Amino acid sequence: MGYSIVNILGGLLIVTSTMVVVSKNIKHAIRWYAVQSLVLVGLLTTLGVTTGAQELLMWAGSAFITKVVLVPYILNRAYKKMGEPSDASLKAGLKPAWAICIIAVEVAICFAVVTQISLPTAEVATPALAISFAHFFVGLTCIISQRNIMKQIFGYCLMENGSHVTLALLAPTAPEIIEIGIATDAIFAVIIMSIVVRRIWDDSHSLDARDLSELRG
Repeated sequence: MGYSIVNILGGLLIVTSTMVVVSKNIKHAIRWYAVQSLVLVGLLTTLGVTTGAQELLMWAGSAFITKVVLVPYILNRAYKKMGEPSDASLKAGLKPAWAICIIAVEVAICFAVVTQISLPTAEVATPALAISFAHFFVGLTCIISQRNIMKQIFGYCLMENGSHVTLALLAPTAPEIIEIGIATDAIFAVIIMSIVVRRIWDDSHSLDARDLSELRG
């Protein structure tokens, strides 16, 4: 029963990731990322209760603080500091329908790979493990397909969330210090990227990645 809930929450993870990728508004993307992170907390908690790994419950607590609260706050604050610029003209390189199809293919490929892995977790949580692997490619899809440089930050965040799930499934009793290290690295990375985006906005008043080509040389 526990792993069934984990797999269901894994499905919700990929749904919320897709919403982050296809969101046309930065605020909506931030909200969907916060929802996804909340689902991640639920997944870690359920997995901790199912496996009896107290470390996962601590991971869930730190993930709530860093991913549900801090990262959305940092991104939202940076967006407000820029005056909440309109990004309606910065259409993604992929239409939502194509993005959804590509993400579905990425999940399917990862599922096929996971079914060939002979690990206890792969047998009881195949969907969740496949989805955690797929998040790396979903993150890359977000980075590559978006013209808005602030939305490209979400690609990194999605990959980082996927790495949390992968680690939790494959090494549920890993020391809490590993989770703290990953979370701290993610927060500082988001802070640095937000500062860079703000500096670009202050200099060019544009969030269009294509405009960065003018910085060459």
